[in-house]
Parts: sequence; C-alpha cells; structure tokens
Amino acid sequence: MPGGEREPSARATEITPSPPRAGEGSGEASRFSAWRTRVAKANVLIVGDVMLDRYWFGDVERISPEAPVPVVKIARSDERPGGAANVARNVAALGARAMLLSATGKDEAADALLRLLDTERIHTSFLRDASLKTTVKLRVIGRQQQLLRIDFETPPPHELLAAHLAEFDHLLGDADALVLSDYGKGGLAHIATMIERARAAGKPVLVDPKGDDWERYRGATMITPNRSEFRQVAGRARDEDDLARRAQALRRDLDLDALLVTRSEEGMSLFSDAGTLTIPAQAREVFDVSGAGDTVIATLGTLLAAGASLPIATAIANEAAGVVVGKLGTAVAEPGELS
Repeated sequence: MPGGEREPSARATEITPSPPRAGEGSGEASRFSAWRTRVAKANVLIVGDVMLDRYWFGDVERISPEAPVPVVKIARSDERPGGAANVARNVAALGARAMLLSATGKDEAADALLRLLDTERIHTSFLRDASLKTTVKLRVIGRQQQLLRIDFETPPPHELLAAHLAEFDHLLGDADALVLSDYGKGGLAHIATMIERARAAGKPVLVDPKGDDWERYRGATMITPNRSEFRQVAGRARDEDDLARRAQALRRDLDLDALLVTRSEEGMSLFSDAGTLTIPAQAREVFDVSGAGDTVIATLGTLLAAGASLPIATAIANEAAGVVVGKLGTAVAEPGELS
C-alpha cells in the first residue's frame, strides 16, 4: 500500500469549468472550441483490447415458467465498437486522426468491427488469427435497463502479440500521443516495451489500467484508474488528504508524470508534481456509465496530442464524460456537445 510523507502541496483545488468572462484567457483555453483547429491536426495511436458491443432491445411482459427470470421479446438490435475500439471512436469524434492497433480473430465479429470503424474514418491495423475469437459483449436490454450480459472471448496467442511490436513501431512514428487501453483480455502483453519505446520517442503515453499489477505501467506519462481500480491498488483513503498522499506515493513509485482518478459523482482528481487538482462532476442525469472511461482517456490523449496542458485536458475530459453518461451504452462526445 502506498505510504510516505504528506505532500505539502496536495490540497484539493476545485475548478468548475464555466463560460469565460472577457479577458479570461485560461477560461477560454479550457473550452474544447479553443482547441478544435489543433485537434484536427493531431494524431493519436490507440493500442489495446478491442471488442464488439452487441445490444438486444426488447419488451418484458412476463416471467419465464422455466425459471424466475424475465422473458424478453427482442424487437431490435445494435452493434458498436467497444474497448480500445470505443477509445478510437471517441478520438475520431473529436476530430483527431485515430490509429488503432489490436489483435482479433478471423471471424464475423472482427468483420463487423472493421465495417463499423471504417464508417468513422478510423485507421485500423488488426492482426487477425483464426485461432483467436474476437471478444463480443452481448447485452440484453428490457425497459431501458440491462438485464443480462454474455461475454465471448479467448486470449490472443503470444506469437500474434509479438508481431504487434513491428507494426507498433511503424505507427508510432506518425503519432503525437499513445493511448494504451487495457481491458485485461491479453492484448497488451508487451505494454512495458511499448511504453519504453514511446517515451524514448518523446510521445506522451496514457494508460487505462486493469487489475492490480500496475508495475507493468511504470514510466507512462499518466494512468487513469477509476475510484474502484485505485482502491484495489492503493487501499481506501480516510479523507482527501489521505487520498492525495496515497496517490502521490503511488505516482512517484511508478515514475508517472500524473495520475488521474475518476471518482464518479465526485468528479476527477489529477495528481502531479504541481499537487492535486480536483474538478467536480458536472450535474447531469446519469443513464449509463459504460464506456465513460474510454471517453475520458480518449479526450485526454487527443488534447495532449494537440498540445494542451494536463489541467486543461482534464477539464475538457470531465465535460466529455458528463456528456456520454447521459447516453445508453458505449457512446462518444461530439464537438458540438462541448463548450
């Protein structure tokens, strides 16, 4: 558990994004509209576990006589890119060029992913293997509520992942930032090497972590755990000062420039050498939090690729997250929905 001395500068500073008054340069800079031109020139490489999110929507009118479960009469279905593919969607939706590297099977689900991503102008580089089953998450929705999720997945073979590195080196040269989306499906076996090579090339590296082995993320620019993931590694904090102490100790131990903890209704807290910056959540009706973490790291990566500072990128990512939690399923924040 992270310990260490109290950070003297680790007092929470609350900043609420709001329309700037005349002459407030910093307020203007924290609006996405101030970055759209630079975002359009930015290139973001996304590497990680892709999946196909399938949704079956229907009506529930009775309970099954076979077991105490609802019977759903399916009326329609939908398919959306998920995991690292949803991160790429969010990058592209903001106007940047998204390059996506991943491993998939030679199956119908991978074909569907390629078709969907092509319509969103995402440059895809899929290493396809017949022995691998592309991850599919099937969600059954009744009366606007998720009733069941069924997962189909197999880990990729090590030989296929080794081929990642050559393609990674090729794509990295065109990238302004690297986003590593770890969903624990085995697609990032060489993540430590990727971080090392990207940092040596002077690229910011952002990681969406999974599990409790964060040593593999050592040396990244930034990791973006949610509150539950952070507690799993750092333990439960007693108060805000204790949270800052644990976060800063963990950040120093892993040689990170910054650590961003997304805290649901409590907003986000950015921990860096400058101290702690806490941005309150924007008041919105929460409909579905799935994919919100993808939007956060995609927005951060896009803004850093465009040259924004971490505090500005975090403020805009907070606003983008507030947009997508009001939508069903994995979704994106469009520029017109941001200030």
